[in-house]
Amino acid sequence: MNSSIFQFKEFTVDQTHCAMKVNTDGVLLGAWANAEHPQSILDIGTGTGVIALMLAQRFPKAEIDAVELDKLAATTAAVNFRASPFANRLTAFPLAIEHYWMVYPDKKFDLIVSNPPFFLDSLKSVEKTKELARHTNVDFFEELCASVAQHLNPKGNFCLILPQETAELVKERASAYDLYLERVTRVHSFEHAAPHLFLLRFGFQQQETKIDQLIIYQSEKVYHPQYQNILQNFLTIF
Repeated sequence: MNSSIFQFKEFTVDQTHCAMKVNTDGVLLGAWANAEHPQSILDIGTGTGVIALMLAQRFPKAEIDAVELDKLAATTAAVNFRASPFANRLTAFPLAIEHYWMVYPDKKFDLIVSNPPFFLDSLKSVEKTKELARHTNVDFFEELCASVAQHLNPKGNFCLILPQETAELVKERASAYDLYLERVTRVHSFEHAAPHLFLLRFGFQQQETKIDQLIIYQSEKVYHPQYQNILQNFLTIF
């Protein structure tokens, strides 16, 4: 997935002038995230717009707002939206999410998704302490969970993809805002490898958490049927 022009089955993503490339995390979240007949969707940190485009394909009645702090990436997302068959339902906002809420304080959504920065401490110098890095993570995800709880409709869902340590942090912070974990999909590179990513779905309805797994590779450079199945409606390679 290194090409600057990436061809999906129903749309093309142009990344020529943007460093935020199509990646496995994004396409998995775009194919996996779900809510019951969502009419309104928010993609926090849309990058080049891949997740928003996939959700537009999956949910043909949904209006989608895609928020991106990086102005170059947001511009690229807007270009990709205009070139897609879903242009009239997609809007890119070159804003930090907290500024988006300032402009649209009353907006509510049926589905909120995010592929957030996994390790915020990676943006800091290596001399910074682990304690400070953890504190930064807590602050970021605390604000994310608080804003989602405020702007998610009562029967809506909040979906993310995260590594294990960050997933545990988000589960803890989400529970403080009555966001209950409905489903966890553990993502494994190979069948017998430890999971390296976790797809999480939260909602306000308390229920038993469904736990399953998704395997990417059957063998070296051969995709597992599970991975092919979840992405077969999107990627031209399947």
